[in-house]
This record gives sequence, C-alpha cells and structure tokens, in this order.
Amino acid sequence: MMTNPKFQIHRGKDQQFYFRLIARNGRVVLRSEGYASRSSCEKGIRAVKANVAKVERFHRKGSSDGQFYFTLTAANGEIIGVSERYTTKRGRDDGIQAVRRAVQRQ
Repeated sequence: MMTNPKFQIHRGKDQQFYFRLIARNGRVVLRSEGYASRSSCEKGIRAVKANVAKVERFHRKGSSDGQFYFTLTAANGEIIGVSERYTTKRGRDDGIQAVRRAVQRQ
C-alpha cells in the first residue's frame, strides 16, 4: 500500500505521454488520453487538480458491457481523465470520491 496517492507520467508505445492517478491502495483511479509532449501532460495534471473539487465536472457513464465508469472534464467540456471500469454504480461513485480524496491529499 502506498502512503500517499500520486500522479505518474509515462510514455506509451505510441510515444505519447500519459498520466495516471494512483490511489493510496495502489490502484489506478484515473487515466489520461495521450499527449504529444510531457509539458502538455503536466498541464493535464494541473487541469485535474483545478477541476476535481467541482462535482459537476464528473460524468457518470455506463458501458455497453454493463460496467460503469466516469470521466472528469474541464470547463470547456474536454475530457481530462477516464476512470477504470467498475462492476457496480456504487463502485463507480466510490471511485469518484477516491479521485477527489487523492488529489486533495497532494
């Protein structure tokens, strides 16, 4: 188990940069889409931190396979991050709270 949640930046096989937010339990609770540069990826992390306190920026979704997930959007409606998949709506809602807590602890 981790002592503190954290963001990690990594480079994908497509050479783009991605961030992931890892909760205290070691699970990835939010992932980004690809960014062409590391600085753009870091800007995405700052956008998460700026928007996470705004409950209306979290959008609860369901997938075609019956699982649940959420997205976090910026003020302009652009998706900043996407959660992992959950088997229940409750799990998804708990995931939103985990993201909010993780960012507040940073």
